[in-house]
Amino acid sequence: MYAVIATGGKQYRVEPGQTLTVEKLAGEVDDTVELRPVMIVDDEGAVTAGTDIGERAVTATITGHGKGEKIRVFTYKNKSRQHKRRGHRQHQTTIKIDSI
Repeated sequence: MYAVIATGGKQYRVEPGQTLTVEKLAGEVDDTVELRPVMIVDDEGAVTAGTDIGERAVTATITGHGKGEKIRVFTYKNKSRQHKRRGHRQHQTTIKIDSI
Protein backbone atom coordinates (compact mmCIF):
# COMPACT_ATOMS: atom_id res chain seq x y z
CA MET A 1 0.00 0.00 0.00
CA TYR A 2 1.29 3.45 -0.88
CA ALA A 3 0.02 7.00 -1.22
CA VAL A 4 1.14 10.21 -2.87
CA ILE A 5 0.94 13.24 -0.58
CA ALA A 6 1.65 16.94 -1.08
CA THR A 7 3.50 18.93 1.58
CA GLY A 8 5.82 21.92 1.38
CA GLY A 9 5.09 22.46 -2.30
CA LYS A 10 6.36 19.00 -3.27
CA GLN A 11 4.79 15.59 -3.78
CA TYR A 12 6.08 12.42 -2.11
CA ARG A 13 5.30 8.72 -2.59
CA VAL A 14 5.04 7.23 0.91
CA GLU A 15 4.49 3.80 2.45
CA PRO A 16 3.84 2.83 6.09
CA GLY A 17 7.09 2.57 8.06
CA GLN A 18 9.03 4.87 5.71
CA THR A 19 11.21 7.69 7.06
CA LEU A 20 11.08 10.93 5.09
CA THR A 21 12.61 14.42 5.26
CA VAL A 22 10.22 17.24 4.31
CA GLU A 23 9.96 21.03 4.66
CA LYS A 24 9.55 22.19 8.26
CA LEU A 25 6.27 21.15 9.92
CA ALA A 26 4.79 22.66 13.06
CA GLY A 27 5.00 20.41 16.11
CA GLU A 28 7.40 18.89 18.60
CA VAL A 29 9.34 15.63 18.40
CA ASP A 30 7.06 12.58 18.94
CA ASP A 31 3.94 14.55 17.94
CA THR A 32 1.53 12.99 15.45
CA VAL A 33 0.61 14.99 12.34
CA GLU A 34 -1.91 14.39 9.58
CA LEU A 35 -0.63 15.06 6.07
CA ARG A 36 -3.18 16.31 3.56
CA PRO A 37 -3.99 16.46 0.68
CA VAL A 38 -3.63 12.86 -0.40
CA MET A 39 -3.38 12.73 -4.19
CA ILE A 40 -3.37 8.97 -4.92
CA VAL A 41 -3.89 5.83 -2.82
CA ASP A 42 -2.93 2.37 -4.07
CA ASP A 43 -4.35 -0.49 -1.99
CA GLU A 44 -3.14 -3.83 -3.41
CA GLY A 45 -3.62 -2.71 -7.02
CA ALA A 46 -6.85 -0.77 -6.48
CA VAL A 47 -5.82 2.79 -7.33
CA THR A 48 -8.05 5.67 -6.22
CA ALA A 49 -7.40 9.31 -7.10
CA GLY A 50 -9.10 12.67 -7.16
CA THR A 51 -12.48 13.10 -5.50
CA ASP A 52 -12.81 9.35 -4.81
CA ILE A 53 -10.28 9.64 -1.97
CA GLY A 54 -12.57 11.82 0.15
CA GLU A 55 -11.22 12.86 3.53
CA ARG A 56 -8.33 10.39 3.71
CA ALA A 57 -5.15 11.47 5.48
CA VAL A 58 -1.69 10.05 6.08
CA THR A 59 -0.63 10.03 9.75
CA ALA A 60 3.02 10.45 10.63
CA THR A 61 5.18 10.93 13.73
CA ILE A 62 7.78 13.70 13.89
CA THR A 63 11.17 12.16 14.68
CA GLY A 64 13.34 15.28 14.48
CA HIS A 65 13.98 18.81 13.25
CA GLY A 66 17.11 20.09 11.56
CA LYS A 67 18.62 22.02 8.70
CA GLY A 68 19.52 20.91 5.19
CA GLU A 69 22.83 21.32 3.44
CA LYS A 70 24.17 24.80 2.85
CA ILE A 71 23.40 26.30 -0.53
CA ARG A 72 26.00 28.80 -1.76
CA VAL A 73 24.79 31.75 -3.81
CA PHE A 74 27.34 33.89 -5.65
CA THR A 75 26.40 36.87 -7.80
CA TYR A 76 28.65 39.30 -9.62
CA LYS A 77 28.59 42.04 -12.22
CA ASN A 78 31.12 41.80 -14.97
CA LYS A 79 33.92 44.44 -15.18
CA SER A 80 32.69 46.43 -12.17
CA ARG A 81 34.20 44.45 -9.28
CA GLN A 82 30.81 43.93 -7.68
CA HIS A 83 30.26 40.53 -6.13
CA LYS A 84 28.25 39.07 -3.29
CA ARG A 85 28.39 35.64 -1.64
CA ARG A 86 25.52 34.38 0.48
CA GLY A 87 24.44 31.07 1.95
CA HIS A 88 21.18 29.47 3.01
CA ARG A 89 20.16 26.39 5.00
CA GLN A 90 16.54 25.26 4.75
CA HIS A 91 14.71 24.11 7.90
CA GLN A 92 13.57 20.48 7.61
CA THR A 93 11.54 17.94 9.57
CA THR A 94 12.12 14.19 9.61
CA ILE A 95 8.94 12.13 9.86
CA LYS A 96 8.04 8.44 10.05
CA ILE A 97 4.87 7.36 8.23
CA ASP A 98 2.52 5.45 10.57
CA SER A 99 -0.58 4.73 8.51
CA ILE A 100 -2.50 5.65 5.38
